[in-house]
Amino acid sequence: MQTKEAKGTSTGGSVLNTRRIVTTGVLSAIAVMLGITRWGYIPVPNLSGSATIMHIPAIIGGVLEGPVVGGIIGLIFGLSSFLGDSSLYFKDPLVSVLPRIFIGIVAYFVYVGMRRVRVPLWLNLVITGILGSATNTILVLAMIAVRFHVSVKALAVVAATNGTAEAVLSAIVTSAVVLAYYGVAKPRRKSKISTVS
Repeated sequence: MQTKEAKGTSTGGSVLNTRRIVTTGVLSAIAVMLGITRWGYIPVPNLSGSATIMHIPAIIGGVLEGPVVGGIIGLIFGLSSFLGDSSLYFKDPLVSVLPRIFIGIVAYFVYVGMRRVRVPLWLNLVITGILGSATNTILVLAMIAVRFHVSVKALAVVAATNGTAEAVLSAIVTSAVVLAYYGVAKPRRKSKISTVS
């Protein structure tokens, strides 16, 4: 019998079943709320203008429900950035939208890859949170460099400051949320099985 954890990634997240649609809706609503209230963006005095936690719902979505869900939530994050950010850089959808689609997708494949080599779940989630966050940082800064010819040195400062803080937050929140989810979901599943038997 598969556990909830295994079942969540057994089809690769390629089918939007009822549970995945609900999860997408909930995490998307959180992303939209963080974007509208601007709680998802922390002002900082550097080139980027803000550090963000908006990528975390996309990472969690990718881990829990696969790359399609992670990609959809990342797209919502990107659209929020495109519509709500006054910075010249983020008015370019190739900077604000396109890179964000890959956050949850990368998170999914990192998570699954770590499971295959039997990395402990807590460590898997820490690594997944960090690499999901790094995907956001690296791809966005790379697109800024390509589209606006910003110096690599200036972007490296953003990566070292914002990127590090965002990766640490992502590792903590992703681990806490997913471990809590599995902690709640597994007992429920066991309860249903024992009731049927």
